[in-house]
Amino acid sequence: MYEERPPHPALAGRVACLWSRVATEEATQPVVPDGCVDLMWGPSGPQVAGPDTGPHPVRLTRGDVYHGLRFLPGAVGEVLGVPVAELCDLRVSLAELPDLGVRGPGDLVRATAVRLRATPPPDRAARPIARALADGGRIGDVARELGLSERQLHRRTRSAFGYGPKTLQRVVRFQRALRMARDGRALAEVAAASGYADQAHLSNEVRRLAGMPLGQLLSRP
Repeated sequence: MYEERPPHPALAGRVACLWSRVATEEATQPVVPDGCVDLMWGPSGPQVAGPDTGPHPVRLTRGDVYHGLRFLPGAVGEVLGVPVAELCDLRVSLAELPDLGVRGPGDLVRATAVRLRATPPPDRAARPIARALADGGRIGDVARELGLSERQLHRRTRSAFGYGPKTLQRVVRFQRALRMARDGRALAEVAAASGYADQAHLSNEVRRLAGMPLGQLLSRP
């Protein structure tokens, strides 16, 4: 059973949601790229799930309990005490990072709120960059639209999201397509509206990012 809740007001604007999961059976749950970073407490203790560029299967055992919070894309900033690019495609124990003061699942919100107050805000260009890339613009055009050089765009995207603009564009385009498909829209329409060349392009990208066909992905929670 998986549940999401709105973030505490102290986390507004930086955290997308608080979440919990209780495994009711043995299963392998695929985690797909969404541009986010998660701070969580599970059977192995406190961990950070860095930004993914491909599927990350999680083996669940009946009775496993997880609690977490999910940062908005590009919003983690300096909260974790290390560059987000160093966490890309990794699951890292909090014991390997600067002490956040998390001693139990109930500390996730409090410790994060304290760190948010003590660290600079994230790059204000992060959201405009993600929106512009989601609209399917070429990297050079997006950079000019935002008043940046391509090198500046790459540096700021990597700093905010953990990877460069080309990867970010693939992730946000994939997430947009996934939302449309879950709303029941025809896949050919989804492909066109999400910036893919055609439905075959959409199918290939879903396999690369999710590790499974779109239909199989849609059938999962």
